[in-house]
Amino acid sequence: MSCSSSNPAELAMPQDIQDKIHNHPCYSEGAHHHYARIHVAVAPACNIQCNYCNRKYDCSNESRPGVTSERLTPEESAKKVMYVGGEVQRLSVLGIAGPGDALANPEKTFKTFELVREKAPDLKLCLSTNGLELPTFIDEMVKFDIDHVTVTINSVDTTGEIGSLIYPWIFYNNKRIY
Repeated sequence: MSCSSSNPAELAMPQDIQDKIHNHPCYSEGAHHHYARIHVAVAPACNIQCNYCNRKYDCSNESRPGVTSERLTPEESAKKVMYVGGEVQRLSVLGIAGPGDALANPEKTFKTFELVREKAPDLKLCLSTNGLELPTFIDEMVKFDIDHVTVTINSVDTTGEIGSLIYPWIFYNNKRIY
């Protein structure tokens, strides 16, 4: 009997990618016991309005990543990360997941990463995005060595029929599209 995975998706994945997933507390249940993460709320705006999403603060009906009680500036976020890192020795991951979209707030997102990277170069940097601005900011993400990117996908329907039921509007190329 083999101890290796029989999951075809895992077998096709390079070992370094499997290791990144295995060691990340957002993606691996086992990693929770060894690694800690912090999410900072520096990204209030979103470029897609989803019918199911409510970006109100302290909303008791929301439990998705990015829900928050406070919105921080990049400077406040860096200070908080350094404080928590001093108290929680297992802190290994900084994530930006909202309350809006990290890439719809690029100045705040990348300024936060810059400030934290200066003081904690070994901290893994992560972001969550709807993907609309990925092509625009991919070079910036590479520059900051973003370790993990979560992309939410609500529809793969190329006709837009399903998407029109999910999104009342998107904001793209400086235009609101209904």
